[in-house]
Amino acid sequence: MSANRPVYLRLRDEICAAILDGVYPEGAMLPSVRAYAASQGANPLTVAKAYQQFQDEGLVTVQRGIGMFVAPGAQAALRTRERAAFLREEWPDIALRMRRLGLTLADLAENA
Repeated sequence: MSANRPVYLRLRDEICAAILDGVYPEGAMLPSVRAYAASQGANPLTVAKAYQQFQDEGLVTVQRGIGMFVAPGAQAALRTRERAAFLREEWPDIALRMRRLGLTLADLAENA
């Protein structure tokens, strides 16, 4: 994560990674805004902005007075979106560097 990205986007990326990694599986309750803000040393309004993006995208559901829960299908939707973003934004630079270094996919698989 880049340090020059807005904090709410960095927090959003961390939550996204936790959903993809299964830390918060579908149906799991996310930490409250205050609890997550405290654990990250962030302003609760910043965390609320990150959470709101997930809500706007349909990746979490809200149960008033209870909390936010990972929506059914959220992990698959995030995986699809993150794969597309990786291929569009990160892979071209990686592929270029591999060509410059004479690396092949087999080389990567061998060292994985």
